[in-house]
Amino acid sequence: MTLTRVAVLLVLWGVALSSLAQSQATENARSQEAAERSDDVPRSIAESVSSTLQFAEGNFLGVAEAMPDNKYSFVPTAGKFDGVRSFAEQVKHVACAQFAFFNEFEGKTPPDDCEKGGHDAAKTKPELIKYLKDSFDYSNRVLAKLTAQNALDRVEGRYAGPNTKLGIAVVAVWHITDHYGQIVEYLRMNSIVPPQTQKYGLKVR
Repeated sequence: MTLTRVAVLLVLWGVALSSLAQSQATENARSQEAAERSDDVPRSIAESVSSTLQFAEGNFLGVAEAMPDNKYSFVPTAGKFDGVRSFAEQVKHVACAQFAFFNEFEGKTPPDDCEKGGHDAAKTKPELIKYLKDSFDYSNRVLAKLTAQNALDRVEGRYAGPNTKLGIAVVAVWHITDHYGQIVEYLRMNSIVPPQTQKYGLKVR
């Protein structure tokens, strides 16, 4: 074999190796892109609900923490607000309801007095914040047990029952957002901009 042929073969070999490396790099990039796309969406029924639940919980907790201690007894008076809950009672009600919904999910007996905040002794802002956080931690631990196999299992109870496990989880999300809308108004009536609004620089929310 002449030196010319050897040189040509080496060049062709180099081109082939370069093409192979480029092809492999492209394939790796596609695999990584596909993996990143798969991480963009929930991978289970539990994750499909929990991301929204945690977002709602974070918003609610942010408002609860933003209200000063001495305003926890605040009750709106300008307008038709007779008999409404104080800010503290709103927070306590939501915490109790979280325990209630997910007690039912687990087949346990829920508290029987969540309309009034439940029988927990929490009264001060620090106590109520702890009660709220505990209820959120509990709800997320239980929600992680939601699967395709048990999503439609029947749930009994006075809070949104009878229902399914998936249904109770969805109600829990709705319930937090319902009361979030109320306590946001309490906050604004005290000239405090909700944390979520501040975060995104919005004028209203």
